[in-house]
Amino acid sequence: MDLFEYQARDMFEAHGVPVLAGAIATTPDEARAAAEQIGAGSGGVTVVKAQVKTGGRGKAGGVKVAKSPDEARSHAEQILGMDIKGHTVHRVMIAGGARIAEEYYFSILLDRANRSYLAMCSKEGGMDIEQLAVERPEALAKIEVDPNVGVDDAKAQEIVDAAGFDEADKQGLKDVMKKLWTVYRDEDATLVEVNPLVKTEEGQFIALDGKVSLDANAAFRHPDHAALEDKEAADPLEAAAKEKDLNYVKLDGSVGIIGNGAGLVMSTLDVVAYAGEQLSGSTGGDTIKPANFLDIGGGASAEVMSNGLHIILSDPQVKAVFVNVFGGITACDEVAKGIVGALDALGDEEDRPLVVRLDGNAVEEGRRILAERNHPRVIIEETMDGAARKAAELAAAAN
Repeated sequence: MDLFEYQARDMFEAHGVPVLAGAIATTPDEARAAAEQIGAGSGGVTVVKAQVKTGGRGKAGGVKVAKSPDEARSHAEQILGMDIKGHTVHRVMIAGGARIAEEYYFSILLDRANRSYLAMCSKEGGMDIEQLAVERPEALAKIEVDPNVGVDDAKAQEIVDAAGFDEADKQGLKDVMKKLWTVYRDEDATLVEVNPLVKTEEGQFIALDGKVSLDANAAFRHPDHAALEDKEAADPLEAAAKEKDLNYVKLDGSVGIIGNGAGLVMSTLDVVAYAGEQLSGSTGGDTIKPANFLDIGGGASAEVMSNGLHIILSDPQVKAVFVNVFGGITACDEVAKGIVGALDALGDEEDRPLVVRLDGNAVEEGRRILAERNHPRVIIEETMDGAARKAAELAAAAN
């Protein structure tokens, strides 16, 4: 789960990371009131910042400096409702101003390739770090962090040395880095990024901007994280699937996918995409793609299968469904019962075809149940590739 900047700021403050005063506003009048209060501590200067989960806000006009409460109100009026890379601005953060002397970059992230953590740091903050990494990689220090040790004093020293900071600044920067590590560790984050981490003219080090991604797999340890979810932006199908404990991700295609096990589902996405490319190459039509990722997991019951089918068929983009199950812990007869139950519940209102490929545990019984029901919209295929081609063809014919 990615946080908004204001949520990252509050999280930083809770862990002792130095930040500027900040408040959220959803109307121009709220922005003015916040600027009046916060500006009193920063010489009347505040910054109005669009709260969207994407970069490039400044270039898009979503970050503006205000020298009075009235100016903050005017800026908020311009920014609220703005579209920034497909994200609509529903709220702004009013932050205190700072007299910036230098801008740096610092982050801690999960390095999946090396099964470790990685700290990245540069004396050249404030710009796109991807651009810096490509154009001047020597300006970006990359230091491996042992998950069992973290960023202690010795590791922080290694980071500031590698980044080439002035000796007089190293201790202050180390203190901030160690506190940012506590955010990463204690909140079960996969990314904590500050760009820019600034040095003020008074010699203070402040996290001026913050980006935090939390590990959803650790949500059970953090019941308070549920309040951080952006329910307004959540896909309604993904929200409905979450309520039923289904592993579902919405995609932009027309073939609904159900499988048991993440590996099998990923393979199913690939074969459907390949079948869609082959089909478009021979017909010249639009490429057929998967509409979703849905893993019903091992040991899924008929109820779980039925719930998954209901979620997928709630997506109007879906023109055909491919159910691909290899029975192990999950028995194919339970899957078949779920399919029959879901289709019977939907009745005549559902006319989209289902291509079903069953194999493994109780496959004969599963196929028998489907054959006996003899639903006109269910098509049984014996192979994964054959089922993918059939689903792609049916989705193309319905477009």
